[in-house]
Amino acid sequence: MEVGELRLEIGGLDRDDVRALLAEHLVEMRATSPAESVHALPLEALRAEDITLWTARAGDVLVGCGALKDLGDGHVEIKSMRTAVAARGRGVGRRLLRHLLEEARRRGGTRVSLETGTQDHFAAARRLYERHGFVPVAPFGSYVLDPSSAFYSREL
Repeated sequence: MEVGELRLEIGGLDRDDVRALLAEHLVEMRATSPAESVHALPLEALRAEDITLWTARAGDVLVGCGALKDLGDGHVEIKSMRTAVAARGRGVGRRLLRHLLEEARRRGGTRVSLETGTQDHFAAARRLYERHGFVPVAPFGSYVLDPSSAFYSREL
């Protein structure tokens, strides 16, 4: 799949393709991480008032999604970053991440944090975050130390 211009839109949780992508995300997280270390949000949790989800489309094709959760005091968490399997390796994650960072800044955020896995499966995600200025940190918010979780943060 060629991914050229991306159209980023807020919402879409009622669209079948978005629901399918998020379901795929949960299945993959459960298959690659111990149950107690799966922090991916189910669809209904993404409807919370403190969370905003964006979808990325190449034409009419859904190629990814990502969300911001307001943790308060200028601290924002990235949640549900996902690139569709057919679009991986084509810059979708990079463009989504840049958009989320810009949006966090626009909303008055001063710090952005995230949790991802420590397993080899998550190596590309960790490299993406590190290339964008994220550094390893201690658990934040309600997270606890977990050998299957890597915590990252960066200032805006």
